Amino acid sequence: MSEKHNLALAAAIITIGLLLSVLMLNSTWRSQISTSQTINVTGSAKKEIVSDFGILKGTLSAQAFTSAEAYRSLQRQKPILLAFIKKEGFDPDKVKLSTISQYPIYEYNSSGIQTNNVLSYVYNQRIEIESQDVKKIEKLSLDISSIIEQGVNFAVDMPEYHYSKMAQLKIEIQAEAAKDALIRAQKIAEATDGNIGSMRSARMGILQITPKHSNMVSDYGINDLSSIEKEITAVVNASFEIK
Repeated sequence: MSEKHNLALAAAIITIGLLLSVLMLNSTWRSQISTSQTINVTGSAKKEIVSDFGILKGTLSAQAFTSAEAYRSLQRQKPILLAFIKKEGFDPDKVKLSTISQYPIYEYNSSGIQTNNVLSYVYNQRIEIESQDVKKIEKLSLDISSIIEQGVNFAVDMPEYHYSKMAQLKIEIQAEAAKDALIRAQKIAEATDGNIGSMRSARMGILQITPKHSNMVSDYGINDLSSIEKEITAVVNASFEIK
């Protein structure tokens, strides 16, 4: 009887051990399945901004048969241009003037080959105006071409409109996009009787800074400088654990 009792006890111990092993494996399997379930969502955020700093650039130029004549013509035009800029409400002393550059215009023969014969000389000088009053910059960019009526040859560039607090805004807009991703994940999980766990991964998309009401998107990002009123859009691709 003792031997049979010992065999039965050993069998019971083995059976219990097997049951415990099965339970532990089942628990581990369920835990792995649970932790391997994730949800991928895309969050976005958009904010309107108004530029608070403007830059206007342009080129003053003169052309004449001799180098000296071209230089004198450039110098004659400059005070007229600066007076016009002052009339528009800008301090001429704060206008940035670059170094004067010059180059010759050569003659081409009937075969289209450049010769050594100089036809004329061109003198150029770049001019730059900055202001926190972007509306004044805009008005100047529209009006300054009329100065040609005073004999001034000035080619104006497209004005640039900047936002000085862009660095801080980028951080804020990306945080809002991440928050939007979390809200989207929670809504999807609630619809399937689940709960959101920790964030597994997050990837920030390229920021798009576009004119207001624009639908432009680029894989390399957009940094619009042509408009005073802009929109900045951030996108975040995030993965969350589902409990």
